Amino acid sequence: MSSRAIKVAVVGGTGYTGVECLRLLVNHPDVEIVSVTSRSEAGQAVVDMYPNLRGYLDLAFSEPEMATLSAADVVFFATPNGTAMQMVPGLLAAGVRVIDLAADFRIKDVALWQQWYSMEHACPELLEEAVYGLPEINREAIRTARLVANPGCYPTAVQLGFLPLVESGLAATESLIADVKSGVSGAGRQANVGTLLCEATESMRAYAVAGHRHLPEVQQGLARAANGDVGLTFVPHLTPMIRGIHATLYAKVSDHEVDLQGLYEQRYQDEPFVDLLPAGALPETRSVKGSNMCRIAVVRPQNEDVVVVLSVIDNLVKGAAGQAVHNMNIMFGLDERAGLNSVALMP
Repeated sequence: MSSRAIKVAVVGGTGYTGVECLRLLVNHPDVEIVSVTSRSEAGQAVVDMYPNLRGYLDLAFSEPEMATLSAADVVFFATPNGTAMQMVPGLLAAGVRVIDLAADFRIKDVALWQQWYSMEHACPELLEEAVYGLPEINREAIRTARLVANPGCYPTAVQLGFLPLVESGLAATESLIADVKSGVSGAGRQANVGTLLCEATESMRAYAVAGHRHLPEVQQGLARAANGDVGLTFVPHLTPMIRGIHATLYAKVSDHEVDLQGLYEQRYQDEPFVDLLPAGALPETRSVKGSNMCRIAVVRPQNEDVVVVLSVIDNLVKGAAGQAVHNMNIMFGLDERAGLNSVALMP
């Protein structure tokens, strides 16, 4: 353990994103996990619920008490929407930095947030301060942030896919389309008939077609990149796999002379967790399973106006816990790859 070990607490350690945070943090060279909380499982050994952590973590779940959490340098909230905002003001006042993996601080407009999440925000005064934790666009702000809003899984894959086209002004931003597929783990660990094996396997279905709560988050990010309003049709699908997101993105680009491959290569050449595939190669979700990598391909079919971008991530890593650890590394001045060097699992 490094002498400069960062004391980390994870609130909500029983869900999939919580245990994914733990999986990454136990091997992080600069981290000491000091607390893992769960109201429902307090007193139970973490490894009894998640035996993959046996030999790596010797802690029991505890109650999420302010006195305990205030002893940490940084607290990860891997909790349902609406939980972190109840505790964040007290933690910030105690000098603790916070990374929220839920949606409490992602949307700047409080009325819009309350519309999509159907609850009153507990600390709207912090929305402006919160830094949106997509390192590929906000790295410098993340370095000094007290509070980071970790992006959603769909928004991560979609924004990274569209960004070069939108930032350069090439895309017709009034008519962007995102057709996105997600593995079942994106629905979380709670009991739900729709995600039972017999219900979800050997089938694929769209959902929230009329409006998904990640839509305003994606639009906010792309509008910032475009420096103007963005029109986006966003359709998510549930697919019969555990992990992974595959985003197929469509944008009209009238300039037929632009080197799209070169544009994407230049935009992401210094990004440790974005891999632009060579021309002609197409990404697969299995190529990022268990890793913090986003793999992207850009294609102009028949050399016409519509450009297709393919973007794949592991929803639990780059789409959640891995991105949170990446944000922590930036916040504490560590090697950005620390704890995140795992090669994807194949097959």
